[in-house]
Amino acid sequence: MGSDRWQNQGARGWDGANVMHPWDNSGYFHDESRTFIERANGVYVFDDTGKRYLDGPGGMWCVQIGYGRREIADAMADQALQLGYFSMFNTSNSVTARLAHEIAARTPGDLNTVFFTTGGSTAVDTAIRFVHFRNNVLGRPDKKLIISRQKAYHGSTYLAATVSGKERDKNWMDTHGDLAHFLPDVNPAHRTKGQSDAAFLDLKIAELETAITSIGAERIGAFIAEPILASGGVIVPPKGYQQRCLEVCRRHDILYISDEVVTGFGRLGHWFASEPVFDIVPDIITCAKGLTSGYVPMGAAIFSDRLLAEISSAEGDATFSNGFTYSGHPVSAAAGLKNIEIMEREGLIDHVQSVAPHFQERLQGLRRLALVAETRGMGLVGCVECRAEQISDDPLAADRAVGAIIDRHCQELGLLVRPIVNMCVFSPPLVISRGQIDEMFDLLEKGIARATDEIAREGLR
Repeated sequence: MGSDRWQNQGARGWDGANVMHPWDNSGYFHDESRTFIERANGVYVFDDTGKRYLDGPGGMWCVQIGYGRREIADAMADQALQLGYFSMFNTSNSVTARLAHEIAARTPGDLNTVFFTTGGSTAVDTAIRFVHFRNNVLGRPDKKLIISRQKAYHGSTYLAATVSGKERDKNWMDTHGDLAHFLPDVNPAHRTKGQSDAAFLDLKIAELETAITSIGAERIGAFIAEPILASGGVIVPPKGYQQRCLEVCRRHDILYISDEVVTGFGRLGHWFASEPVFDIVPDIITCAKGLTSGYVPMGAAIFSDRLLAEISSAEGDATFSNGFTYSGHPVSAAAGLKNIEIMEREGLIDHVQSVAPHFQERLQGLRRLALVAETRGMGLVGCVECRAEQISDDPLAADRAVGAIIDRHCQELGLLVRPIVNMCVFSPPLVISRGQIDEMFDLLEKGIARATDEIAREGLR
């Protein structure tokens, strides 16, 4: 039974009494002030009062084809009636096999084998477990360490969180400290005074080389990297970074995992960004989010044929004992197939390439605002980082406060942003029009202006 405090208060009371939200502060476990989003259409969502908001984050970086698409709902319903579930452990199904085929047709190089998961975190877990499994099979049980970067985010399950480098996410949570090694932040904005882009890139590659020399390549199983560090603040590494990191990994027999959970399925104007944008063919790609446009959970780890051939030729009968009850769920697979069909029929990949320059131009234009410290992005993803150091001696408190104030003003104006401490990140549905891009950034500019006035008038509370 719920607490008497929340009885007879309807959904808001039940939310306060019974729901623990992701990334919730312990002081707000029973908060009843959250906005209730009840319906959506296109790039807009509506709260329980009917107020409309433009969805700047695209859900959670994922609603590629927009909300309210009857086609995808019908495909899911038809599949649920025909076959609502099957187990991939000892049977297969045509809808899941077809989705794997369609994904493999869009991946770079020989990445043709798809392992379906429940989302991005479990896709990363699967990739790491495969790295460990492979080296066990090949008689290299000590080659297990994963190299990652500060500010990288790869998920919230234990293994995925272990290789994530967002320091504030780890203040109160345990991870496997011996499994991951973190290299310094790769944000070009943090170059030293007078340091060129080329020199900064050389430094980042030298950090990787030094770590491998210090640790020993015989102990390092993989390097994991987002093409763009999304949740870390849409950090775009210097040009050529991914390619040179891959070359280092190849020389030292270290696998390269490209975490495309955010960048996959059109976000940067390509099905996968690794090869067409960053000139790499990794050993493993992880994806989720845009795979189904968020209509139903699904993720995948995609493996190179070469890796599987190496294991298949090894002696013994090794079992990759990794899997999930809902791996390859047929309803999710039907959603994924319809999502791909819609994206192709409506030319959304080309559309992103067409409107992305305007998106980035409007994003960069916000640098003229006094509260904005930096803007960065690529394709249809961007970040506005705001300054707060001049208004508080506590950097973390100031960062959180300025983000919360901007978020509040934007919501009042009809725009949802995703505040990550002092940063506002954007990844709107790929169907967004040029006019809606202008609407989004006009509202954001007004929200930042109002926040600036409030801070000047009242300070940070």
